[in-house]
Amino acid sequence: MGRLKAFGGLATIPPMNFKRTTPTTRTSGSSSDPSLGRHSSAPRREQAGAYERPPRARSKAPQADTTSAYSRSTRERHSSADAPEQAGSAYSRRSERSQYAAERKRRKRHHLVRNIFVGILIALAVGAGAAFAYINVINGNLARGLGSGLGNVLVKSNNSEPFYVLLCGTDQSIERDTTDSTDGTYRTDTMMLCRIDPQNKKVTLVSIPRDTKVTFDGYSGEHKINAAYAYGGSELAVKTVSQLAGVDIAHVALVDMDGMKAAVDALGGIDVDVPIEINDEMAGGHLDAGEQTLNGDQALILARSRHSYDKYGDGDAYRAANQRLVVSAIAKKLLQSDPVTIANTIQTLSQYVQTDMTVGDIVSLGQTFQGFDPSTSLYSATMPNEPVKSGGVWYTEVVQDAWKEMMDRVNKGLPPTEEAEVDSTTGTVLSTTGDAAGSSDSSNGDTSSGASSSKDGKVVVRNGNGKSGVGDKVASKLTDAGYKVTDTGNAESFNYKTTLVVYMSSGDKDEAQAIADTIGGAQIKQNDGSYSTKGDFLVIIGSDYGK
Repeated sequence: MGRLKAFGGLATIPPMNFKRTTPTTRTSGSSSDPSLGRHSSAPRREQAGAYERPPRARSKAPQADTTSAYSRSTRERHSSADAPEQAGSAYSRRSERSQYAAERKRRKRHHLVRNIFVGILIALAVGAGAAFAYINVINGNLARGLGSGLGNVLVKSNNSEPFYVLLCGTDQSIERDTTDSTDGTYRTDTMMLCRIDPQNKKVTLVSIPRDTKVTFDGYSGEHKINAAYAYGGSELAVKTVSQLAGVDIAHVALVDMDGMKAAVDALGGIDVDVPIEINDEMAGGHLDAGEQTLNGDQALILARSRHSYDKYGDGDAYRAANQRLVVSAIAKKLLQSDPVTIANTIQTLSQYVQTDMTVGDIVSLGQTFQGFDPSTSLYSATMPNEPVKSGGVWYTEVVQDAWKEMMDRVNKGLPPTEEAEVDSTTGTVLSTTGDAAGSSDSSNGDTSSGASSSKDGKVVVRNGNGKSGVGDKVASKLTDAGYKVTDTGNAESFNYKTTLVVYMSSGDKDEAQAIADTIGGAQIKQNDGSYSTKGDFLVIIGSDYGK
């Protein structure tokens, strides 16, 4: 069987040969016949084909001397010289031979078509079986090493509604495995809580500092969160982050250092804007500043370096921002690649990634997020924190109020922060808001007030982008959330770029914000007389909806 090119039942299999061959015999005195490409007796006797009729047996019984439209008279049978056979007669010997040859040709063609069809079915069956086995191998690679109790801490998700994934970068590598320098114990120096929103094609990345002070179930005392994986594997890591963030986690993925390098190389490099010149031997070497294409080794330097930032501030914070930069660049390049490249990359990653997700899950998400653009659809930030010293050990401690506010925003599908944050000294992007900047119009950063607002107002929904069915979709979403949708229809034009929630009274601002949060990424605006509606709230769906 040929080399399998992709998964999902797609395989490249050498064509099978269904040509029938008839054995030939050699006799003395044979000569080479170039037209046949083999030696043949001379003179050559015609051999029976694979589908040739057997010769007819001659009857020894005398035939009756009768004359009919389909027979010759006795005189014709005994005296061919008296009446020569007419060429082209419908009942002549020549015509009979012609019809017989045509019938033989038709039967041969019928058998050939049948055998080709059977051959195709066999090839498809073999190919499907090979692809199925191949996918099972990849699934086995992905799930290797995951604890048997992981199912007890992960929640089930249909992967169509928003869900959370814990993404961990471990300090494991082939070199460390070979030298056994860590005695087989590894930590998660990178931890990101990812919110995936398939319907709106949005991704949120929140970095959790590796030194975050936490307690572990079943273990006494205070610990740094990156030790959860060392103590209790992926189960304890998931459970600890879930409790810290106050959300359920549906999937987990662990990538080691070699995995990130291999992924970047499999994609042919990633395009990033390196904030500053990096000289960090502990991270792997040197990188120039500026926009460039990084190979696997270079991407690893950017993702690991923190000492290059020592003179600017908290190296871990800068490193976390650069890790999100690398992850988003990998995602962008992967989702813009052709199916074969995607398949090969997943195959490569299966050697370095551990996850409960199957190839089917990954491919489905990849298809959903095809064309994903991090500049507009990726939100990112770092968990609010401050350094503390406890028991002679420096930790990173969660700033609880700010953390709760951030996770409230993330749960609503908003960016973690109201505005993007860029470090003025290094140009490092510390948080991003995609195309949702300014979507929250609440004062003092309080976005949770809408959650407690009433749902008594009448809501009118208008399609302002011209996409079929989008009005009914939004109306259904609001109705399911408890709002009273009294009317749906088209707006006066389909030229709205931004989705709006227009409220009539200043006292309805909080409820307008809650409606916008339910829709996801909409802006709120008080009616200045430009909008006419019979409802208390007017929702106009722009072209940004669902992107």
